[in-house]
Amino acid sequence: MRIAVLTSGGDAPGMNAAVRAVTRTAIYKGMEVMGVKKGFAGLMTGEFKKMCSRDVGSILSLGGTILLTARAPEFSSEEGINRALASLKKYQIDALVVIGGNGSQRGSNDLHKKGFPVVGIASTIDNDVYGTHSTIGFDTALNNAVGAIDKIRDTATSHQRVFVVEVMGRDRGILALHCGIAVGADCIVIPERSFNINQISEKIKGNFELGKKHFIVVLAEGAAKAEKFADALQLVSGIHASISVLGYLQRGGNPTFQDRFLATNFGVNSVQLIEQKKFGYIVGVQNNHVVHIPMEDVATNIKPIDENLFELQKYLCI
Repeated sequence: MRIAVLTSGGDAPGMNAAVRAVTRTAIYKGMEVMGVKKGFAGLMTGEFKKMCSRDVGSILSLGGTILLTARAPEFSSEEGINRALASLKKYQIDALVVIGGNGSQRGSNDLHKKGFPVVGIASTIDNDVYGTHSTIGFDTALNNAVGAIDKIRDTATSHQRVFVVEVMGRDRGILALHCGIAVGADCIVIPERSFNINQISEKIKGNFELGKKHFIVVLAEGAAKAEKFADALQLVSGIHASISVLGYLQRGGNPTFQDRFLATNFGVNSVQLIEQKKFGYIVGVQNNHVVHIPMEDVATNIKPIDENLFELQKYLCI
């Protein structure tokens, strides 16, 4: 049996650990492994490379992805899917493992609906894949953001300043919510909930009157851009806010223990699904147990925000 593995969409720390686990587990079970370069883009153009155990040696601790990744909007078209299927046929691939987030797994589902054997692995720093409590990369990105904001707070306190820190989260605010709670942010702004700039400005004034020496706003990029948020704050209240956009530093660096462990478990389990001929599932985790989520569910559902966490941050941000 010959399988292929690719990483797609935004890179996430731990992707390499997943590639390693898929490759070595498949070889152990007597399968041949082909790595696909540049995600679905490489799948369409036929960028395949045979993988052996040594090709994935010493990559467990590396951030990013050795298979590279690329955005491929043309894959969503009928022509793009057919080109990918032609490549898979040309290289005699019997099954495909797709490591990526929501957009990538929608692509997996498109191939699955065409009858091709596919298994997905939930991997995105946004942690917004439906049906799984966590995704590969989320813990590392969270720790990267927390470490950066802890440093920003030192300056904010020294200058008795308001800081607006923009974190990733184009469509979902899960990263911002968890990060904001972990750093003790005074305000958390996410796309899932509307915000009132006047209420936030009154809260800032009230906190400083009570003797607080800083005010930290953690802002998901999908809710507002930091510069526009700070401009609006100054316009309605005269309050100046410094801004910091964490950007891509959240994606990089050595994966944490949790992401290495999760990725390794997901990778091994994906090959086990192939061995059992159980296709059309995304490998995720719930209550510390690996679960298999139907691709159609992932493609058609939005992961809800944790209402308990959202209520929790209200109690703490005073």
